[in-house]
Amino acid sequence: MGVRRDAREAAVQYLYQQDIHGGSCESGLAEFYELRGLSPSGRKFCDELLAGWAAHREEVDTTIAKASHHFDFQRLSAVDRNILRLACHEILHRDDIPPAVAINEAIEIAKKYGSEDSGRFVNGLLDAIRRQRAAGT
Repeated sequence: MGVRRDAREAAVQYLYQQDIHGGSCESGLAEFYELRGLSPSGRKFCDELLAGWAAHREEVDTTIAKASHHFDFQRLSAVDRNILRLACHEILHRDDIPPAVAINEAIEIAKKYGSEDSGRFVNGLLDAIRRQRAAGT
């Protein structure tokens, strides 16, 4: 597994943990890294993803909620919600990562950790967000 994929998976796992336990994004990160076993370069990328999402949380969550017309954002599975958060942040705010890469990585993580339908669901929602961004809306 590549460093960036491992870092993305770690970021999803950390956000999932925080989502389930109601913690803040900064609490327990050092302990998480210690238990998770992430390389220094993986930690750096994971830190960037988590800090970026935290800095743009409201915008990212609003973008996902608007794109998921038929789903209540808070009723999405915690796994899918946090995969979408990180990938949406990458699409909206990481110009160094092509949107197609962010989407493909999110799909693979969703297939690994989500439900049977998570990959298709994540793909459809992120592609809609990508198209909206490309159109400037």
